[in-house]
Amino acid sequence: MTGCATSTIEKRRTERQPAYQALVSEQRALVDQGQIRSGMNQDAVYIAWGKPAQKLQAEGAEGLTETWLYSGSTLDDYRYWTFREYRERDGSTRLERVLESDYQIRDFISAEIVFTNAVVKSWRTLPTPPSRGGTVRGY
Repeated sequence: MTGCATSTIEKRRTERQPAYQALVSEQRALVDQGQIRSGMNQDAVYIAWGKPAQKLQAEGAEGLTETWLYSGSTLDDYRYWTFREYRERDGSTRLERVLESDYQIRDFISAEIVFTNAVVKSWRTLPTPPSRGGTVRGY
């Protein structure tokens, strides 16, 4: 997994080479590891973490505020009762109750970065929400 993240960082670093070169060496080292810190500019964050899922903008006393939201996904498993038809050796059929499982992908906000005047003011990661699955539905 680290190899995939590194090649993606390398791609973004190449894409924004002048912005990457303009970073101080400490920030370049953090970006190369996929890490961010307060005080970084939007180019540094983009290179480290990639494109956000959403961008929200607001204006306040401190100036223009932009919030970048990153998304993650999780699987919820659902169990439910169903019936299957079985053919007996004598040719007759019968129904048998069977517990089945299914999975649904659920997206969630995994991180939030707040920029004031295009510089990271604060950031936080959010936990994966607990699974909604495990519920047995049906008969």
